[in-house]
Amino acid sequence: MPSPVLPAIVLASSNDETRTFLGGMLERRFGADYSIALADSAADVIRRLVGYRDARKPVALVICSSFLEGSNGIEMLSEVHSIHPHAGRILLTRWGDREAAKIILQAMTLGRVDDAVYVPTTSPDEAFYRRLTEHLEEWSQEQGPHLEILRIVDHARSRRGHELREGLERNRVPFRFIRADDDEGRSLTATHGADALPLVLLADGRVLRNPSNLAIAEALEVNSTIQNDILDYAVVGAGPAGLATAVYAASEGMRTLVIEPWTLGGQAGASSRIRNYPGFPRGISGADLADRFYQQAWFFGAGFIFAQHVRRLEAGDDCYELTIDDGRVVRARGVVLACGVAYRPLGIPNVERFNGAGVFYGAATTEARALEGTRVCVAGGGNSAGQAVVHLAKFATHVDLLVRGTALTGNMSQYLMQELEDLPNVTIRFNTEVVDAVGDQVLEGLVLHDGMTGETRTEPSAALFVFIGAQPHTRWLSPAVHCDKQGYILTGTELLRDGEPPEDWPLKRRPFPFETNLPGVFAVGDVRHGSIKRVTSAVGEGAMAIPYLHAWIAEVNARQRRRGPLSRGARGLAHPPAGSESAGSSLH
Repeated sequence: MPSPVLPAIVLASSNDETRTFLGGMLERRFGADYSIALADSAADVIRRLVGYRDARKPVALVICSSFLEGSNGIEMLSEVHSIHPHAGRILLTRWGDREAAKIILQAMTLGRVDDAVYVPTTSPDEAFYRRLTEHLEEWSQEQGPHLEILRIVDHARSRRGHELREGLERNRVPFRFIRADDDEGRSLTATHGADALPLVLLADGRVLRNPSNLAIAEALEVNSTIQNDILDYAVVGAGPAGLATAVYAASEGMRTLVIEPWTLGGQAGASSRIRNYPGFPRGISGADLADRFYQQAWFFGAGFIFAQHVRRLEAGDDCYELTIDDGRVVRARGVVLACGVAYRPLGIPNVERFNGAGVFYGAATTEARALEGTRVCVAGGGNSAGQAVVHLAKFATHVDLLVRGTALTGNMSQYLMQELEDLPNVTIRFNTEVVDAVGDQVLEGLVLHDGMTGETRTEPSAALFVFIGAQPHTRWLSPAVHCDKQGYILTGTELLRDGEPPEDWPLKRRPFPFETNLPGVFAVGDVRHGSIKRVTSAVGEGAMAIPYLHAWIAEVNARQRRRGPLSRGARGLAHPPAGSESAGSSLH
């Protein structure tokens, strides 16, 4: 049996002592699973990388000293992705080298370097190993073999298959996708049937045929049991704001349940790289950040219900009742609406028919690998669009960013604009919008209109990723919960008119910050009127709402001691009108 091809870790340093010392450290810690290659010059690095590419040998990391014969470390690392686009790029620097700090920071911001670590002086250096391990874990998630909880068998451009893969990846459920038309796929469909794709094969031998999201969640046993007793808090939505609420509430001993239609992280969970979240200097994917929040909330004791929409919110005696898809009722003293927003569709029928089969809303992370060697487009001018372009550029031959306006300034962070300008396979096209699409079963091209010249032409494109704004998930709450004209929830002082609460406000006190016109029902994150649409802000709102939730619980407890019912005006009713969407994601 042939030996497996080990991924390579390439270490480059022109200093013989440094190269030998670090090479020994890498061999001792990682040598069983990776082949360690040592290079003494820029030319030597390029020769090895080209050789590995031609031999189809994967490269996991390239670690380079700041100064290297024939090039400096930053210039060397900036060339790595043209040969191995998925390899992590780490610059070695000396502690206290303040002159290099600004240059290194700029290189990381522009995407030329993935990380900078200090050169170890002793062995073992666990901080050094930990940083490398983080990069190897990230590389392995994209490229390497991993645990398989389940397998999905489907056609490559299936709309439903795309939904499943996106949801499972964002929820960090390990899976493997098998194309229905390759040898393994044909064998599995012959055994289990090809008339109900996608097939979901679980590790214990169970086979689910074209299952719903709820069927998968139940098969994976991820949903908490709904008890008959009254919870302290129910949180609607598992985006950053909802997850932060759950972390802080559960950590303080409050019985908390989060209800999420499908995926963790909300809109932020689809981001391939969040570079400006505090504490992550080299950035973190939205899915990874959401998964960390989830694990933290779960360890503190928060419960989760996945693949269920909240269909109805009604006030009972000293609690609220939330009815979910399957008819079960969750009862909680306080409710936090963190149901977020959804990407706004283009609204072009011929484009929307390719939704999930070439046209994607915020799904650049999951589909990028399937687009290697193709030309793709991204529509939008904000940070989410820019982050998607950076990620797609690692895989696609060329990425066109289509911007309806004349500039990115004001909509996109400066660091991201600089990074886009530095990518050789990215073109930013201003005054350009999609007006139509061409293709048979899958997207083959886009019809683009130039607002300056008036010219309309068709150009090939294997995929279109759309980031043109968002719509709040609040129609299901109307008319009981007061919203602005765009559907964002009014809270706190935003409810006041001439300094007074609305007529249906039942209490003598004024609404707390983040509290809606229904006492004890709070709104946080992107769904709230006036919120700052940033991940950090959403997390902050989820944490800031906790003391007001506690104050509300204290009011409820005091009322119970007096045996008085919930005040008349708080008996609001919220349920979706016929044909409208419910809380959270549109996936169902």
